Amino acid sequence: MLNVIIAVVVIILLTIGIVWLIDKFVPRKLKPVLHIVLWALIIFLGYITYMSVYKEIQFNQLKEDRYKVVINRLKDIRDTQLAYKEVNGEYAGTFDKLIRFVDTAQVPITQRRDTTVLDEERTRAFGGVETMKTITLIDTLDYYSVKDSVFKGSDRYKNMMNIGIGKEGATFKLDAGKVDDIPVFAVTASKEDILDGQEKYLIEKEKQVVSVDGVNGPELKVGSMEEVNTNGNWPKNYSKDQ
Repeated sequence: MLNVIIAVVVIILLTIGIVWLIDKFVPRKLKPVLHIVLWALIIFLGYITYMSVYKEIQFNQLKEDRYKVVINRLKDIRDTQLAYKEVNGEYAGTFDKLIRFVDTAQVPITQRRDTTVLDEERTRAFGGVETMKTITLIDTLDYYSVKDSVFKGSDRYKNMMNIGIGKEGATFKLDAGKVDDIPVFAVTASKEDILDGQEKYLIEKEKQVVSVDGVNGPELKVGSMEEVNTNGNWPKNYSKDQ
C-alpha cells in the first residue's frame, strides 16, 4: 500500500506542477477548463489516497477484533486438552473426544508428598540393617468438572471446533501425536478463513506478516507438532496471557 500512496502523491505533485505551467504558458481562454479538469484529478487522487489509508485502518481494527475471538477459542481448546492429558496421559486427536470428555470428565486434584519407608532390598543386602528410602506419594484430594472449571457451565464447548467468525462454517484443524514419546498437539485456524470477506490484497499482506507485535505466518495456532509447546503464536498485545 505504501507504494500506491507514494505513486499517488507523486502524481498529485506533478498535477499541481502542470497547473502552474498551464497558468504560466496556456492561453487565458483555455485555462478555466484545464484548471477544472486538473483540480478534479487532484481531488480524485487525494480521495484514492485517503481511502487506501482508511481501508487499512478499518482492516486492522477488524483483524484485531476477529483475532481476539479466535484466540479465546484457542485458549478454551488448549485448556481442555491439558485437562484431557492429565486424565488420559495423551492429547485428544479429535474434537468429538474433547467434547465427550468435557461432558463427562472429573479431573482429580492431587497433592504430592515425600515420605520415608523401609528399603527391603537394601536391608537384606546389608544383612538386616534397616535402610530407609524416600518415595513420593500422590494423594487425590478432590475432583473438578472441566465443564465448570474451563467453561463456567457454558455449553460453548459443544461448538469448539468452529472458528466462529469470518468464513461461514470454517473449523479449526486439530492434530495430536508425540515428539520423542512426549504427547503434543496443535490447533490452527487459517487467517484466510478468519479474515474472509476483506480485501484480498490486505489478507495476503497479513499472511506474510513478520513482526514482534503481529501474528506471524498464515495462521493463528496454539501448540506444536514439532516440539513440546502449548503456547499460542499471538503476541501479548492480543492477550494478557499465553
